[in-house]
Amino acid sequence: MTPMLPESLQAATEISNVTLLADADIPDTEGLADWLRSFFGPLFLVIVSIVAIFFLFTKEITRFAQFIVLAIFIGIVFYVPGIIEAMARGIAAALGVGPE
Repeated sequence: MTPMLPESLQAATEISNVTLLADADIPDTEGLADWLRSFFGPLFLVIVSIVAIFFLFTKEITRFAQFIVLAIFIGIVFYVPGIIEAMARGIAAALGVGPE
């Protein structure tokens, strides 16, 4: 025969079981950003190199310079962790909508 628990204790036990089940369903994303950088990083560099060589061989120096600036900006956003948050805070502060 199981002892009867008070109603408040039963509710607390049920809530803790639900919490434990919810924690078990969360996917493990530890190292996901590093894996994505290691996968897409070399691919990004190959594509940038091919397009840059194409612009150089067609003697479109202005487009080459524009492309290199854009590629450097994308590379900084992709490889520097936390840059997006820092940029968002700076833009919010400049607009006066940031936390005080």
